[in-house]
Amino acid sequence: MPSSRSETDTTTILQALNPWLAEHAPAAGMAIALEKIGIGQSNPTYRLVTDQDRFILRMQPPGELLPSAHAVDREYRVMDALAATAVPVPRMIALCTDIEVIGVKFFIMEHIAGSTIMDPGLGDLAMAEREGLYLDQVDILAELARLDPAAIGLDGFGRPSGYLGRQIAIWTKQYRASETGLISDMEYLMETLPGCIAGETAIDEMGLCVLHGDFRLDNLIINTAVQCRITALIDWELSTLGPPFVDLSYWCAMLRMSAEWPIGGLGGVDRATLGIPDEAALIGRFCTRTGLQKPHNWEAWIAFQLFRFSAILQGVKKRWVDGNASASNAAEVGGQAVPVAELGARTLRAFLNKG
Repeated sequence: MPSSRSETDTTTILQALNPWLAEHAPAAGMAIALEKIGIGQSNPTYRLVTDQDRFILRMQPPGELLPSAHAVDREYRVMDALAATAVPVPRMIALCTDIEVIGVKFFIMEHIAGSTIMDPGLGDLAMAEREGLYLDQVDILAELARLDPAAIGLDGFGRPSGYLGRQIAIWTKQYRASETGLISDMEYLMETLPGCIAGETAIDEMGLCVLHGDFRLDNLIINTAVQCRITALIDWELSTLGPPFVDLSYWCAMLRMSAEWPIGGLGGVDRATLGIPDEAALIGRFCTRTGLQKPHNWEAWIAFQLFRFSAILQGVKKRWVDGNASASNAAEVGGQAVPVAELGARTLRAFLNKG
């Protein structure tokens, strides 16, 4: 059975880092320790300790990579651009695109105090904190939607129109490149989605905003030491420009997933008993903050996001099969591609049947 392939030996990385740090980020000091953190399925992340401070080092995984995947350079660029905005991001220190240094592209950023929360039910928080945290997430998305990409140096970071049609094509290609077996619901989604949401002029008329691309709870750094607040939104490798409802629909799709899945949502959970706003309330707050109206084909957007996430999960499974997985639970997480695709197909069929 394939197993997760370990990243480059940390001692080797440290030895290669110091000459590079001395030239490109001398204020960071000399690297003395490197510790892998998190169980992320994509870009390996390390806590870097120097003789001056603590930082985060984020790199591409080893092995053969899918086209356009693991774009740490884009991740660095967008967070650097957002530094002067109200969107909470870590401070960028330095980017290395020369794979001769440690074998892959990488960047170094500020270490942010706080932790990630995996449970969307927020079981360890008080009820009032749960509601506040969910509303704060909406407000971050609304802030992103209001930003002018060109004004913060991100003009050209994404194409000006045709986002959804292009994304369907991109993720169809990515899925085909990582296929390990037939998933009939993915075949249905790839065949049917283009006629449901691609090419609508109303989508392009919404305008362009900065998209995170993977907006969900475990990509937030949360500090609960004094009061529960979001201190950073991280993992921007899928970021681009697109319509304002993209990140919101993705987040809502994630929350519809079963609470029992490896990457679980709130499917089957009574949100009211937890003090968590329902989907309508989240959408309503976003629309109030941005002045936008919910798309008429919202359920098709949800189906698209589930298709996209299933393709991402299939990429995780493929890396596990190839022995390049970044996390020990890659097989379990990658296997979730099937039920996510089923949920997406069920959602789209229900929408079309109402048509």
